[in-house]
Amino acid sequence: MSGLKTMVAAGATPAWNEAEADAIVESHRHREGSLLPILHAIQAAFGCVPPEAEPLIANALNLSRAEIHGVVTFYHDFRRKPAGRHVLKLCRAEACQSMGGEANAARLLATIGLDWGGTTPDGRLTIEPVYCLGLCATAPAALFDDMPVGRADAARLETLVQEAA
Repeated sequence: MSGLKTMVAAGATPAWNEAEADAIVESHRHREGSLLPILHAIQAAFGCVPPEAEPLIANALNLSRAEIHGVVTFYHDFRRKPAGRHVLKLCRAEACQSMGGEANAARLLATIGLDWGGTTPDGRLTIEPVYCLGLCATAPAALFDDMPVGRADAARLETLVQEAA
């Protein structure tokens, strides 16, 4: 599976592979509370939780497809399409809003022509909302490829976007 993770990190979209998905589900299904670990592992392998995974997971865990779909669409960390090579998560919680985070995010999204959850046409950057990174003392906050960024003002966000080349 590490080869697929490398492909996802490099920006390639691995093709759906039911046998690999079955192996992922099987490796986690006997754990208590196995649904979230399975979904995270599927996303790590395929860059997202493809719709084809939902019935497979539902059958293995004796849940309905609607239950699986509900969990995938409820949690912001799960994607329906693979993300770009870099992911910039911008905090939308109150502390960050009060420090200009919402205005900075709106400006950035308008500048690069994306909506929340969008990916640049060249596949290099995805912008996602996140609700509280726990960096309130350094608001506004962001997460760039899992690296916390405090005081993410407009200039810092522009720098991050340029680094996503």
